[in-house]
Amino acid sequence: MPEPIRSILIVGGGTAGWMAAAALQRTLGPHVAVTLVESGEIAPVGVGEATVPPIRDFNLMIGLDEAEFMRETKATLKAAIVFQDWGRIGARYTHPFGTFGPGPTLGDFQQTFFALQSTGKAGPLGDYSICWRAAEAGKVGPRDSDPRSPRNGLFTAYHFDAGLYARYLREICERRGVRRVEGKIVEVSQRPEDGFIDGVVLDDGRSLSADLYIDCSGFRGLLIEETLKAGYDDWSHWLPVDRAVAVPCAKVGQATPYTLSTAREAGWQWRINLQHRTGNGYVYCSDYISDDAARETLLAHLDGEPLADPRTLRFVTGRRKTFWDRNVVSLGLSSGFIEPLESTSIHLVHAGLVRLLQHFPDREFSPVNIAAYNRRLGREVELIRDFVILHYHASQRDDSPFWRRVAAMPIPDALAERVEAFRDRALLYQVGADEYFSQASWLAVMYGQGIQPRTFNPLYAYQDQERSAARLRDISDVLAHVVEDLPEHEAYLKANNMWSGDA
Repeated sequence: MPEPIRSILIVGGGTAGWMAAAALQRTLGPHVAVTLVESGEIAPVGVGEATVPPIRDFNLMIGLDEAEFMRETKATLKAAIVFQDWGRIGARYTHPFGTFGPGPTLGDFQQTFFALQSTGKAGPLGDYSICWRAAEAGKVGPRDSDPRSPRNGLFTAYHFDAGLYARYLREICERRGVRRVEGKIVEVSQRPEDGFIDGVVLDDGRSLSADLYIDCSGFRGLLIEETLKAGYDDWSHWLPVDRAVAVPCAKVGQATPYTLSTAREAGWQWRINLQHRTGNGYVYCSDYISDDAARETLLAHLDGEPLADPRTLRFVTGRRKTFWDRNVVSLGLSSGFIEPLESTSIHLVHAGLVRLLQHFPDREFSPVNIAAYNRRLGREVELIRDFVILHYHASQRDDSPFWRRVAAMPIPDALAERVEAFRDRALLYQVGADEYFSQASWLAVMYGQGIQPRTFNPLYAYQDQERSAARLRDISDVLAHVVEDLPEHEAYLKANNMWSGDA
């Protein structure tokens, strides 16, 4: 019987590090000693504030109380992302969580929708999504577990202060037995026979060692890259934005239950309402705008007064060639970076942890097991990458050199096939169980940015058009009534003890 893992050392704190500590401690309990080392001299990036619905699964997995979590992190709810000026200037569409429909016939909602649209019998796409309607109305509520209920489709995620989330997780982890070590790593040693990490040395001379290492050291990749030389796949030829400037501002008005993404001259700007402030950032390509001009653009488009000096972050979009190398697993920014357009950064930390638990090693570190982990997570990351590329490729804007470049650039073959399949006959599909974005997500973005199918599956021409149209009208009417009865966003948070008293 192979010897089990007895100790884990997490290198780096921040959101990724403390998520890893929380998940590993909760799952492994007293059987494995979990230690996290971080330095107060190294500030976490900490700009990620928007999430996707699986964050609920993660918080449940580590045993968080939702109301307490939301108060501690100044969180709000999120039902969608609203895209402004992406397809063209002045155009707006919503990418909601959940699904459209349900489809009245064969189960592919979009086929029925386009068949009815061709004869003028379909309403706007958003009429058939409860999350779309709720987001636009500023309403939220609990999701109903009954699959027959219209509110079963009311999926939400969170907006939260990433720094407060990391601090909250740290407090919980330390109470549960995770050992935190303050210090800066100045040396990493490797076993001479196979290159496995043997230990780290801190600036005060202390040494730490473990069986398994989790690299959460950020873009630097202290273990996975600086030590093990895992290599990096650069995706900037597909995703050329390479910088972000971020600044919080005073909260103005009610918090919207959606992330707002507004396309700008050389990239896009996010706006995220929290309980106590609004998070803002401009993600841009430095080939087309200077840092100073980007900063001024961001400051000129804030809802309220800036609460801090703008902070600039540089990055190269891409991923490690291997996320797991020998006895080191990289998570968060140390594993790669896809711009936060679809709020997937924290989700990929969660996904990496779930895959690690599914492929959890013993001290033999089976190469077959490691290769399977890398293959699965790599495919999941690439599918998210393709979905993000789609937003640029599908834009019809030609008002600046940046938008002309991204609209004309070659795209990955797999993405090109999906776009053409939709354009040809409204065909949507998912690539395996590990793909995060659903058919509904692909529909929202492709149709929302102006990709109009040439036709639809001919089987849908055989359906009873009047009956199908009546079914869609019923769905629209039911969702309208359900959303009308939902509480306003902030009122719901306050009524359910989710609102911080000092927000």
